[in-house]
Amino acid sequence: MYNTQNDPRAFRNALGQFPTGVTVITTLDGGGNRVGMTANSFSSVSLDPMLVLWSIAKTASAYDAFMQAKHFAIHVLSADQESTSQRFSAKDGDRFAGLDCENGHGGVPLLPKFAARFECTLESCYAGGDHDILVGRVEQFAHRDCIPLGFHAGRYINIPDFE
Repeated sequence: MYNTQNDPRAFRNALGQFPTGVTVITTLDGGGNRVGMTANSFSSVSLDPMLVLWSIAKTASAYDAFMQAKHFAIHVLSADQESTSQRFSAKDGDRFAGLDCENGHGGVPLLPKFAARFECTLESCYAGGDHDILVGRVEQFAHRDCIPLGFHAGRYINIPDFE
């Protein structure tokens, strides 16, 4: 379907045709409380220096915490972590309840399970319409051999095993 109108829902549907991975981003707020949210706006930026980016809606409940944070961690979820994605996208409740998190770079909470994890220091922040774009300098990273969780057209998808 071809659409040239300024229709945010149609634009979102068109963007949804690009399959992405699913991440959970964590940080600490100004009071030292753990904050986390699900995001699929993650991308690599540079290998030298190691930089990654993600974007946050200005309407997100965690927006203020991330705008004040100096450090954050990006967790790329594995295929069996759909419930973790849903937990961190929920409107209410303690998203960290029952999770055995470690403290990472800058004290940010690190989830115990992930496909890949990037511990970052905020490098830059850019305005991007109704979102802000956060660029992080990767201080530490880890990854596991597993299938990542995918998202396409508004639903979770299975990404084939490339073995």
